[in-house]
Amino acid sequence: MKVVVGSKNPVKLKATMNVLKKIYPQMGVQAKHVDSGVPDQPIGLEVTIQGAINRAKNVFSKEFDLSVGIESGLLEVPHSITGYLDLQWCAIHDGEKTTLGVSAGFEYPPMVIEQVLKGVEVGDVMDQLTGVDNLGQKTGAVSHLSRGLLDRTGNTEQCVLMAMIPRMNDNLYFK
Repeated sequence: MKVVVGSKNPVKLKATMNVLKKIYPQMGVQAKHVDSGVPDQPIGLEVTIQGAINRAKNVFSKEFDLSVGIESGLLEVPHSITGYLDLQWCAIHDGEKTTLGVSAGFEYPPMVIEQVLKGVEVGDVMDQLTGVDNLGQKTGAVSHLSRGLLDRTGNTEQCVLMAMIPRMNDNLYFK
């Protein structure tokens, strides 16, 4: 099994490897930078999912069995403290069909959302808040906010696994 991830982010690569190695023990993974085709800070369900799909489709080539696109974005949610949850979406493409999965969502502190709505990326605000450069390529904001109970790799693994469910049960999904 040959897999390519549409990002050079080490967290996305590691999460993909961690999940897919359990499904395909004989697997190789490469990472390639591709444009998501969406804003650097996606806000909204459609734009975030489209970013994941674009990454998966833009990085796919016939030398790979699967391509993986992962995009994190903010989803407007009623009744939440800030009005938004951070969700990671994964799209897995095989040249014909694309499957989707999503991670558990969490809220950022209100001051983070205030800055994001003014045009600042979540990563930049969280780097400033925590004093950690490139936090999103390390343990992630979710690790900081959950006091280490869940890191970004684990959160990203959730969306990768969820996107694999139809492929793991192809007789139920693809008749």
